Amino acid sequence: MQQTNYGFSKIVNLGYDKAIEKVTEELKKEGFGVLTEIDVKETLKKKLDVDFKPYKILGACNPPFAYKSLQVEEQIGLMLPCNVIVYVNDDGKTVVAAIDPIASMQAVKNESLGEVAVTIQSKLKNVINNL
Repeated sequence: MQQTNYGFSKIVNLGYDKAIEKVTEELKKEGFGVLTEIDVKETLKKKLDVDFKPYKILGACNPPFAYKSLQVEEQIGLMLPCNVIVYVNDDGKTVVAAIDPIASMQAVKNESLGEVAVTIQSKLKNVINNL
């Protein structure tokens, strides 16, 4: 697994569609549901008539932790749900990446969110590691 200052990713030995299916399964195992799916390739073709690589943004939510976060920070909804992306890179390999909630929560400066962010980070890392 690779980590950046805002997320973590992994090249997976799966095709694009299979990777979406597998990451959705792994998210469920960690208590997440996928609330939104944005097909970036399709959207860019429709709106700009440009061709883009397969790229999907999944909006993943863990309801108990989302609720807990909303109780301590009313506007945290600006950072929900947690984005997980699946795309085909320039080498033709499938990549799955997830946001690092600790990095995004640092901007909020509410210490009560720290425990939630650590737990969610652990769950998302489990998802990526299990692919």
